Amino acid sequence: MDGTLQVSQQAAASFKAFLMKSSSKSNLNLYDHLSRLLMRVIEERPHDVVDVIEDLSHDVKLRMYEDTQSNLQDLQQTTAAEELAEQQRVLFVRPEDAEHEYELMESALPNVSEIAYFLEQAGVGLGREEMQRVFLALKQLVASNPMQRCRLWGKILGTEKNYIIAEAEFEGEEEDEEAEEAAEEESREIDPKDKENEMDPLPQSTYKPPPVVPKEPKGTGANKFVYYVCNEPGLPWSKLPSVTPAQITIARQIRKFFTGRLDNPIVSYPPFPGNEANYLRAQLARISAGTQISPQGFYQAIEEEGVEEEGASEDGIEENPEFEGVPVSELVESLSSWVHHTQHILQQGRCTWVNLAVKTEDEENEDDEEIEEDPDEPEPEVGPPLLTPLSQDAEIFDTPPWSSSLSSTLTAQHAIAVMRSNCWPGACAYAHGKKFENIYVGWGLKYPGDGYSPLLPPPPQNEYPSAPEITEDVDPTVEEEQALQDALDEKQAAEEAEEGDSDEEQDEDDD
Repeated sequence: MDGTLQVSQQAAASFKAFLMKSSSKSNLNLYDHLSRLLMRVIEERPHDVVDVIEDLSHDVKLRMYEDTQSNLQDLQQTTAAEELAEQQRVLFVRPEDAEHEYELMESALPNVSEIAYFLEQAGVGLGREEMQRVFLALKQLVASNPMQRCRLWGKILGTEKNYIIAEAEFEGEEEDEEAEEAAEEESREIDPKDKENEMDPLPQSTYKPPPVVPKEPKGTGANKFVYYVCNEPGLPWSKLPSVTPAQITIARQIRKFFTGRLDNPIVSYPPFPGNEANYLRAQLARISAGTQISPQGFYQAIEEEGVEEEGASEDGIEENPEFEGVPVSELVESLSSWVHHTQHILQQGRCTWVNLAVKTEDEENEDDEEIEEDPDEPEPEVGPPLLTPLSQDAEIFDTPPWSSSLSSTLTAQHAIAVMRSNCWPGACAYAHGKKFENIYVGWGLKYPGDGYSPLLPPPPQNEYPSAPEITEDVDPTVEEEQALQDALDEKQAAEEAEEGDSDEEQDEDDD
């Protein structure tokens, strides 16, 4: 009997040692797990224990890791989408002091809902929900800035963020920025008195840089409209600066994607004079000049007395009150049914040519001492006039500049005419009856053709020509120096001997 008990105790100890072996994966043993599981069953006494024993076993294992998982990061309380939704919530809140008659007042905004419908028919646009948010954001912009007209210009995509662009037109010109820029230029100028007071003035260069092409004043040319941008509807609007001819000229030579940050520097060759805000403004001017179109007859030229045809300004057109619309079939079949109603940008970087050979009074006073021949008068640069039909646009790399289509071939009697630019992919226009609209949704880059080749740096300057008068002599040897010294001594001795003989002859003559 004692032997049997001793054998059973040894088997129990061996079995317990087997149950207490730790697992290689979870570092747990079955003995402790069953102990905790039984204690959990005794404490909770659940119904149908045999059916839920597996779930209880799994829950017991999870509780073993609660303390070791305390170093995990908690989820963010608010995500970026939630923060954006909170900022856009203001767009849908109507002010308490707003009157019901406010909605019936004339607004600077067009019928965005109608435009969104036609754009949806044309297969372009931003979608119904985003268009509604953009309309509310434009309404907020108009409420904070008194504008004569405001419309959605389009959307430019970026690598980090996108730009939603609003085109605005003011009744009067704003002079605040002009005054600030003039003050900055005056502060950069060096006082000539400081140069005179220098103890050791540095040599002044005689090089005269080419004259700077002046930018067009606000309300004219490439600066006719003012542009506001934001990354998302509901975020603050940022006003873009005026564009200069130098920025347009360099923007034609480079090709850069936008990042969505206006203060981002533009690293390129040739160097661009400004940051991404200036580059964006230059691209807007280029795209608008090449893709803003309207049906033939919607605008008409303003007939004014004393205004020459070559000197017609960008304000030389007006809406034609007698316009009855162009048939959709004619708009699709003929490019001559569409015209450009925005001025062309010349190679000078302006819409109107300026003669840089004409000097100001200060320049004439500086050049009074210098007598130079009058240079030949440059030929004025003339671009295509306003209301030029699209049929006169040049092809790009054997590609037609425009593609026309119907919004629907199944219901052609209710379709609208759609024009897409192949020169600036993303530019689109539609027309239906007396209504039309232009929009751009793209990367803000021109069609490069087969490939884009960046501009190469200029070749290095040639060395100065070699000539005897500027070539350095070879150093003489010691023997040559000694021979030269002997020759100089003999010459000096001969001169002294001649002087002595002349003195003796003069003394004899005196005697």
